[in-house]
Amino acid sequence: MSKSPTITGSIITGPTVNAMSVDVEDWFQVQAYAGAIRRDAWEGLDRRVEANTERVLALFAEAGVRATFFTLGWVAERHPGLVRRIVAAGHELASHGHGHELVHQIGEAGFRADIRRAKRVLEDAGGVAVRGYRAPTFSIGPRLTPWAHTVLAEEGHAYSSSLFPIRHDLYGDAEAPRGPYRPHPDGVAELPMTTVRALGRNLPCSGGGWFRLVPYPVFRTGLRRVNEVERQPGIFYFHPWEVDPAQPHVPEAGRLSRFRHRTGLGSMAQRLGHLLRDFRWGCMDEVFAAAIGGKAEPAPRRQAA
Repeated sequence: MSKSPTITGSIITGPTVNAMSVDVEDWFQVQAYAGAIRRDAWEGLDRRVEANTERVLALFAEAGVRATFFTLGWVAERHPGLVRRIVAAGHELASHGHGHELVHQIGEAGFRADIRRAKRVLEDAGGVAVRGYRAPTFSIGPRLTPWAHTVLAEEGHAYSSSLFPIRHDLYGDAEAPRGPYRPHPDGVAELPMTTVRALGRNLPCSGGGWFRLVPYPVFRTGLRRVNEVERQPGIFYFHPWEVDPAQPHVPEAGRLSRFRHRTGLGSMAQRLGHLLRDFRWGCMDEVFAAAIGGKAEPAPRRQAA
């Protein structure tokens, strides 16, 4: 088990406020399709991320929810107006890296270049300081990327939400702490994705494909347990393409990849509506302010919605 120090505390008091987050990427950039869609083909594909993210913004506006948008620099370069609308609506702008490459594959130098480029593009488009980061496919971990949290700090970030403390074939570290902690004294805080303890193991309770696969009452029970029994805020994430069942099919992808990507797309918006009503939500930097610590860079944080 990791001996990294844990961090406690949330700035928001009263009934538990959970952190809502969106990983802003397009349908063809997902890891499930990495073996079927070449990176050099991206420019010629149907970009649906702007319309889908606008739909997400409308859902949040209707529910009165503010969230953190972990946005690809690649997307921000091509849709700077979307980035400005995210900020103008009162949401936190954060980084998902630039090119949606796995951190443990591009190495330390490639990682530094990727997050530096993304941060510059996002801040230029949004006019706010970018403090948060989430690795594509949760590809950060103590064994393969022990340098990542220090590099993030050196490049001006304040926190990461890139580690999933579960066993999974694509990502995860079941031995990692389940709550906020600092993997390196000179690095940023890590805010792990939410899990529940059951049957002697960590089970995912954070959104994504798991949210679309399990019955909604099961997910709701798990998150309520985190809030009411463990008395901790949870983190939820999803992608704009998850509210878009009309997106193109990719028959070249494997059966498991297609199953993971497309299952539950048709009911995702309705499920989100239930989730937004059943729990209280806020931005990552507000819900975990005490764990993140430090001060923001001297740039305007957000405009009023």
